[in-house]
Amino acid sequence: MNEEKKINIEDDNNVELENEQNVTEETQDAATQENAESTEDSENKDSQEEMSPLEKAEEEIKSLTDKYLRAVAEFENYRKRTLKEKAELILNGSEKTITAILPVLDDFERAIADNTEDAKAIKEGMELIFHKFVKILEGLGVKKIETEEKDFDVDFHEAIAMVPGMGDDKKGKVIDCVQTGYTLNDKVIRHAKVAVGQ
Repeated sequence: MNEEKKINIEDDNNVELENEQNVTEETQDAATQENAESTEDSENKDSQEEMSPLEKAEEEIKSLTDKYLRAVAEFENYRKRTLKEKAELILNGSEKTITAILPVLDDFERAIADNTEDAKAIKEGMELIFHKFVKILEGLGVKKIETEEKDFDVDFHEAIAMVPGMGDDKKGKVIDCVQTGYTLNDKVIRHAKVAVGQ
């Protein structure tokens, strides 16, 4: 009976050893599996960290592309609008001038329709129309270039003749104006054609 107890104790010890070995193996397997899972998790985290800047870059590219397309569309609209405004200015830019001059045209029509034979009245009427026309032009910014007893200035005058023997006091001065010059808002639109003393 002692031998049986001894064998049972030994068997129990062997079973306990086997159980311990099995537990150790299971623990090792579990640890190995945990290591593998943590390695996979860390790889997934690494790949997510790698994807995160890529995703950020893609979002930034989309944002910049959207801004660029909006800017291009806005500029295209601006360009079309300015071209349209420029075309309208070219076609209708003279509207202000024409509407200002129409009363002078009306005065000429009335003068032609008048059957008077009085030359003095006709001359006075023409002078009135002329002064009205000059006043309208001045209102539009058109001014006559003064030439009488002025020094010759190439910015405003065009010499078409040199007159010799006029004396030293007339040298380089405008002697006669053949055609009147005009400025529009201080810009010369027609030079005055003059004769200059030599």
